[in-house]
Amino acid sequence: MERPSFQSLQAHYASRLKQFQTSNRNFEVLASVSPGHDDDPVSSPDVLYVLDSSFNPPTLAHRRIVSSALLGDPSRSPRLLLLLATQNADKPSKPASFEDRLAMMDLFARDLLSHLQSTSSETSQPSLPVIDVAVTKKPYFMDKAAEIEGAGIYPKSLEQVHLTGYDTLIRIFDPKYYPPEHTLQPLEPFLSRHRLRVTLRPDSNWGSRDEQEAFLRDLADGKKDEIGAKREWAPRIQLVEGRKPGAPSVSSTRAREAATTNPQDLDWLVPSSIQEMIMSERLYSN
Repeated sequence: MERPSFQSLQAHYASRLKQFQTSNRNFEVLASVSPGHDDDPVSSPDVLYVLDSSFNPPTLAHRRIVSSALLGDPSRSPRLLLLLATQNADKPSKPASFEDRLAMMDLFARDLLSHLQSTSSETSQPSLPVIDVAVTKKPYFMDKAAEIEGAGIYPKSLEQVHLTGYDTLIRIFDPKYYPPEHTLQPLEPFLSRHRLRVTLRPDSNWGSRDEQEAFLRDLADGKKDEIGAKREWAPRIQLVEGRKPGAPSVSSTRAREAATTNPQDLDWLVPSSIQEMIMSERLYSN
């Protein structure tokens, strides 16, 4: 798969992003990366995996999360959506610009397809997805899902599986994000139709694996009913293994720090094409 230059990617996404930001649209696919040639037929998907992140930058942890989902269910015909919110509820837009992040998301999509082709065996070859690079103006989770569903880009009945970390699950279930009543009732339209695939991240901030798994047990047992949660949501949330015990933590924060202090650490933090762009464009030098 031929890779465009960093400059051409930046120019493409800067132009498309400007058009989007001045439009009245709340969600738009800016580019699609196909596993084959442009004229190859594309099968209709029966599941849409959504990776909604700040991609500042995309990391090998992002790749592991997506690969695990795709390789874990090779029987389904998937499509993948990489989604960047331009009005994030919690995170500022710096240090990398949105167009730089979108360019890195494009590089990430190409790396992911190559990775899937090289790591899957012939007997368990997954159906490689078309990967969409998209933006949304909606900062909140359930609003993003509704915009995707109503955009007319994907089949109306297509199930969304949102790939998140445990920290994101906690934010999704935090009533403070749902004014004015501050209950979880606004999640009902989403969790009655779609799913969450949550990567565990046991650490000192988020608790042990057992403590994180207890979240789902409490939901199923009705211990979150008082904040508007429903017990029937529990089967629609899948908790999956994260990094192996003893493996170093990989995060966008750590990658940004490495770019300025220990560039050699980018080898195990981000895909090589993104490492090249970070260093050549000096994305985090300031």
